[in-house]
Amino acid sequence: TAGILDPITAIAAAQHPLSKQALQHIGIRYRYGGTSPDNGFDCSGLVHYSAMESLGLRLPRRSTEIARAGKAIKRQELAVGDLVFFNTLGARYSHVGIYVGSNMFVHAPSSGGVVSVQDMTEPYWNKRFTGARRIDPVMIANR
Repeated sequence: TAGILDPITAIAAAQHPLSKQALQHIGIRYRYGGTSPDNGFDCSGLVHYSAMESLGLRLPRRSTEIARAGKAIKRQELAVGDLVFFNTLGARYSHVGIYVGSNMFVHAPSSGGVVSVQDMTEPYWNKRFTGARRIDPVMIANR
């Protein structure tokens, strides 16, 4: 089920350019290979588009490659704007979302779905969580 952000979390999420941008696309339909609000998003398309629009940052297009772009962080270190990864298709980093605080993340779920917020502590996501990355625009620009 899609979550609703409490006001405090919503305010915090709006302070980070990446999470703020991604949250503007709530309700946009899922589309495999989709990379824009006009055409729809898949999970990495939402992250790719949001990073470009908010940070001017060109991340890789696929979630497995995005996972290599950032700095690995522990789950308890998660901060607004970090990327969270899940194994939803039998691959370690097959799904990616943007952490918005309070164990919530925004993502483009799957076929038939729309961009929404989910709770990482729900059993489905909790058992599929495979890691988190912090994106440092300066570090990535100098790679």
